[in-house]
Amino acid sequence: MIRRAMTGVLLAAVSVVPATGARAEASWGTPVVNLAVASSVSADTAAEGHGAASAVDGNAATAWCPAGPSGTITVDLRRARETSGFGVTLLGGVPADVSIATATAPGRFHVVRGRTSVETGTPVWLPGAGRARWIRLSVTGESGGTPCVGELRALGRGPSMIVGDDLSFAVQEAEAGATYTDRGRVAPPERILADHGANYVRLRLWVDPPAGYSDLRSVLTMARRAKAAGMRLLLDPHYSDFWADPQKQSTPHAWADQDLPALARTVRGYTRDVLDRLRAQGTPADMLQLGNEIRNGMLWPTGQVDWTTGTGWDALGTLLRAAAAGARDAQGPTPKLVVHFDQGGDNAWSRSFFDHIVAQRVPFDVIGLSYYPFWHGTLSDLRANLNDLATRYDRDVAVVETQYGWTLANGDRLGNFLWQASQLLPGYPATPDGQLSFLSDLLSIVAAVPDRHGAGIFYWQPEWIPGVGWAPGEGTPNDNLTLFDFHGHALPSIDFPDPPRAAAVRPRS
Repeated sequence: MIRRAMTGVLLAAVSVVPATGARAEASWGTPVVNLAVASSVSADTAAEGHGAASAVDGNAATAWCPAGPSGTITVDLRRARETSGFGVTLLGGVPADVSIATATAPGRFHVVRGRTSVETGTPVWLPGAGRARWIRLSVTGESGGTPCVGELRALGRGPSMIVGDDLSFAVQEAEAGATYTDRGRVAPPERILADHGANYVRLRLWVDPPAGYSDLRSVLTMARRAKAAGMRLLLDPHYSDFWADPQKQSTPHAWADQDLPALARTVRGYTRDVLDRLRAQGTPADMLQLGNEIRNGMLWPTGQVDWTTGTGWDALGTLLRAAAAGARDAQGPTPKLVVHFDQGGDNAWSRSFFDHIVAQRVPFDVIGLSYYPFWHGTLSDLRANLNDLATRYDRDVAVVETQYGWTLANGDRLGNFLWQASQLLPGYPATPDGQLSFLSDLLSIVAAVPDRHGAGIFYWQPEWIPGVGWAPGEGTPNDNLTLFDFHGHALPSIDFPDPPRAAAVRPRS
């Protein structure tokens, strides 16, 4: 992902064990998620249009409101689960007293959190470890007002999932002198992220980019760093010399005069050779994207898709099958193959795109989506799309790019993608806690995808602090969307795979 901003020396090789299949990976993390998202829920009272289900749908922008100043909802997790804490977000203008009780036997509730005053519009994290099947939340509005619960979070260990980060700028940031700290400890960003639950790194690859940007040397260097930190690798070739996304998919200059058959052969050989270089240094790719945000095709003009005329799908299919063939040609096990579509909140468009990809007989294992909430709709839109795609195509789904703001301030001279309050989701302020709750809810939504098809998420460029531009001589439009502040200090949101841990430690530096 990159869109123009709106106004406003080789290391020693690392030995690793080849991947043997996503679901079998015992080393993958089991992050803390909101167990209530996949639960049933009832309420003793509800205002019209604000039913109990809205409090446990993974989206704090929707709310359950009682019909009067107080009410109770009861969540059934369907079996007893270990909980590590709770979270509550209130919407509207009425603060409330909340209390939480749990039970492992019907009707035998005990209070785990007594009356606690909660303000509106920002998440509150509450302790309460223990075993529970039923969870009861009671709310009483201040001064007789009607409170509204945007989200009740019952936190516990979820399924094994990818918790990944795109660290494609990390090598450049190091060369620019950036340092990263976590509670005063200086460490590379991948080490800090791994310490907080990350288990995957995604790396962008360009064919012949401007000096210093994500070329093969950079990828090989960062792959060694990632594997040394105990993380697996998703390789993201753009099949371009620079940024490739729905607005631009330029054919590399060195490939520009090739017709479709020749270009397919080049893509196949290039893919094979890159994967072989990674494996030769002991850092094999575990997953491979077949292009980056290819909604409108790739390697333009040869592989461009025209949605208006319905043309270009055969050429795109040829190029994607060539990339997949290159992955099979490479030494060792074939990595999991990902097809990446950018409109994560648009189900109709996603269906149409993947119907075409399937019709072209493109082999792939994972549906990869981008989801930036200031562009791609609500969390409810995303959830509906993930659930439908996983069921429709019987494939794993992953959010391979996402971000949210920890501030509306700007760290350099270039305008940011997110700069005003109107771009924010209700219930998710542009604060470290708002960012933390967004990521926790997003991860919980993916964890609840039917048939355990939710593969995980990748946070895009959490380390892209001011100092390295999106292009030479430019700034970054993403510096308030990172998991580190402008000076490289880890934010509380870095603990989104375990929100109770984040809540227990304030402040960070």
